[in-house]
Amino acid sequence: MKTKLLICMSALGMISSVCGAANAFPPPQTSEELVPVGTVVTVEAKHGKDIPVINKEDVRVMQGHNRLQVLEWFPAQGDHAALELLILIDEAASPTVANQFDDLRKFMSAQPSTTAVAVGYSEYGSLRMAQDFTTDHEAAGKALRIPMGMFGGESSPYLAVSDAIKHWHDMKARRAILMVSDGVDPLQPGITDTYLDASVEDAQRAGVQVSAIFVSAAGHFGHSYWRISRGQDDLSQLTEKTGGESYFQGFSTPVSFSPFLDEFADRLGHQYLLKFLIKPEKKPSYQHVKLETEVPNAELVGPDQVYVAAAK
Repeated sequence: MKTKLLICMSALGMISSVCGAANAFPPPQTSEELVPVGTVVTVEAKHGKDIPVINKEDVRVMQGHNRLQVLEWFPAQGDHAALELLILIDEAASPTVANQFDDLRKFMSAQPSTTAVAVGYSEYGSLRMAQDFTTDHEAAGKALRIPMGMFGGESSPYLAVSDAIKHWHDMKARRAILMVSDGVDPLQPGITDTYLDASVEDAQRAGVQVSAIFVSAAGHFGHSYWRISRGQDDLSQLTEKTGGESYFQGFSTPVSFSPFLDEFADRLGHQYLLKFLIKPEKKPSYQHVKLETEVPNAELVGPDQVYVAAAK
């Protein structure tokens, strides 16, 4: 009798333990607790130049060990091809950079009619538009002028990036910035740069991909190894965190922009619009996600964080 009683008590204990363990895990998330977030993703080839086509079922969005539900995955073509591209020239760049402006004009002229191009200059911490967004690519090319160089004043190129994003008017098209800058911020030359950090968050929140071509600055700063190295590091941080790309040719202005612009155009031609579900926090947040695919020789490149509005 005692043996039967012990067996029953042991069984009850096991059931209680199992129930307690089950209650320790949070219930599965429901669709009411999740919100959709969209971002632009570039597909790159790991080796060579043959970029495979990626379908929706090939995409995994991971947050830690959790796989997030993919709602939409469209190639940025046809009805989804609209793009607004800002060419942002640093006024502090050496005036000799104008020797490569013909490469920029050819790049602009080669863009499809679905791409609107604007030209602006970073000046005294803000954006000065030389040509607003237009599908007249020749008109955009004519707006390019020699930067002021040493007479451009000390200005943070990252303040200009934030200024451009805050005044962006079309929220439906893809948005991208191509910076032509040395990346040096004379206003915050130390180890940390709050203007750079703010520009990263502004770009991630607005879904703007930032790419950059490194060029030499005018005057002494144009051949200061420490400043050049720091500027390239900052440009890399901005572009990588927003899903863009940095283009360097050593520590000076490239002899030609054409190879970099060809690669940049190829990136724009292999982009997709991704939308997935994610759990919001009590306050607005920037949440890290990782994009994966098992398609051979394919790599998905996007921002390392996405902006998620606060839970309602």
